[in-house]
Amino acid sequence: MMDGAHGSHGCRDAPLLKERGQREVFCGLTAIVWLHRKMQDSFFLVVGSRTCAHLLQSAAGVMIFAEPRFGTAILEETDLAGMADAQAELDREVEKLLSRRSDIRRLFLVGSCPSEVIKLDLEKAAERLNAQFADVNVVNFSGSGIETTFTEGEDACLAAIIPGLPKTDARQLVVAGALPDVVHDQMLGLLEGLGIGPVTVLPTSKADDPAAIGPGTVFALTQPFLNETHAALVRRGARHIAAPFPFGEEGTTAWLRAIADEFGVSDDRFDAVTAAPRDRARRAVAQASAPLANRSVFFFPDSQLEIPLARFLTRECGMTALEIGQPYVQREIVGPDMALIGEGPVFSEGQDVDLQLDRAREARADLTVCGLGLANPLEAEGLTTKWAIELVFTPIHFYEQAGDLAGLFARPLRRRAILEGGASSGGIEPPSDARGLCHAGGAEVEA
Repeated sequence: MMDGAHGSHGCRDAPLLKERGQREVFCGLTAIVWLHRKMQDSFFLVVGSRTCAHLLQSAAGVMIFAEPRFGTAILEETDLAGMADAQAELDREVEKLLSRRSDIRRLFLVGSCPSEVIKLDLEKAAERLNAQFADVNVVNFSGSGIETTFTEGEDACLAAIIPGLPKTDARQLVVAGALPDVVHDQMLGLLEGLGIGPVTVLPTSKADDPAAIGPGTVFALTQPFLNETHAALVRRGARHIAAPFPFGEEGTTAWLRAIADEFGVSDDRFDAVTAAPRDRARRAVAQASAPLANRSVFFFPDSQLEIPLARFLTRECGMTALEIGQPYVQREIVGPDMALIGEGPVFSEGQDVDLQLDRAREARADLTVCGLGLANPLEAEGLTTKWAIELVFTPIHFYEQAGDLAGLFARPLRRRAILEGGASSGGIEPPSDARGLCHAGGAEVEA
């Protein structure tokens, strides 16, 4: 099924190959692993099964020296069979949690596959608990993997917060999207240098940090998977600053330029603030991306970062994109990146994994970006793969991370060159520092 017509502005109006079938996705609960680090007085209570608990513990690791800010209210067999009052049991678990953890100011009730299957109404539970615990803001959102990809957990979380924020008519910039602390600070430093403010970043670190939304608000996204967050902000009267996403030198400059234009920043000031980091980013990308030049890439839909990353790889690293799959495509959000991608690649939305595997095997791209479940089989078939999930857990935004981003994609090709002896892999030589790169089921592990 095809949608759209090819336009003159790059691939902004490119047709979409829409697929609906069996999907290979990671659970949306995964987003809690990075969100709980950003929201210092919040607690994420997953209402799910022991499998949900094991997933989170495995993804986050065992924290020995700090009490974590997430947990699981286990649904037992009696809950799943309807033999117990799950709402009453949830109330008891919340009461125990809040009596023990007086530091919690916002409690997220996070839906899972099991809680959604038994139709446990967490919105009703949140309303009831908000009335009972006046000093704690109780919010619910879904992290279920039934209909979502794993980055949608963050989107659902932010979208759940926005309706409860107070109204303001003040002129302000809101930046939505969780970033690693070092990248967060770099972003604020650039915006401050441009004289842009006040700036509010969602999510805020504390539940009572000042954050308000209204008709004077303009907002920019740092993550392309924030569809519901975008819609929630627009419903509150805010206006979106559409721009390519800040991956690589070009994307970061375009993102900052769009905000600078909105706030009337002069060209001279913009150049004074960005010239040095732009130069560093260009040089870092040029050095790290040498193995990527004239290579092909094939994206499976996984992280929702695929279109902006394809723009970075094709425009700044010299790669050719054969297919760019993304779980869902909202042109209002990723259109600026699509406009910069040259004609040629297939854009697919959704997934029928068997059909896409057939296309990937036929294309035999030099690099295939996919989920964990597909990487090992494709590696066994001789394809070089990149784990999509690593691109979410690694700092990759803005100028200072541009070289690292290129290196993440170059590393699998270097690994392949080492395994095949170097000479037969397009002249890519092993790293001279002799640390070694070990192949581990499609991953790259530096020894």
